Amino acid sequence: QVQVVESGGGLVQPGGSLRLSCTASEHTSSFYTMGWFRQAPGKEREFVGAIASSGGLTTYADSVKGRFTVSRDCAKNTVYLQMNSLKPEDTAVYYCALVRTLSGSYLYTAESGYEYWGQGTQVTVSS
Repeated sequence: QVQVVESGGGLVQPGGSLRLSCTASEHTSSFYTMGWFRQAPGKEREFVGAIASSGGLTTYADSVKGRFTVSRDCAKNTVYLQMNSLKPEDTAVYYCALVRTLSGSYLYTAESGYEYWGQGTQVTVSS
């Protein structure tokens, strides 16, 4: 079983920046895809971005492309979500997820593609 823990959420003003961190327990495989999802009140959980085990292959939802960046530190089993130019519409609970893969080049955007999930961290964008 893999434990996933998010941190870094909080209150930020519109136009501001925030960085979320997600740390996982020891991997049982050399290859993991790690992703970020978010869920706003009254809405379904939606995909935000993901990064493959290789570290250089990423994908993002259109709503955050150009503003958010996913990166990872493999040595620390940690993935980051750098959020810039934040908007009130970005307010949500942000979840980190990961899944073991067969190689370092896999990306998933569907919630069903992930096996392990964190408890979420609240991000509120408000003046």
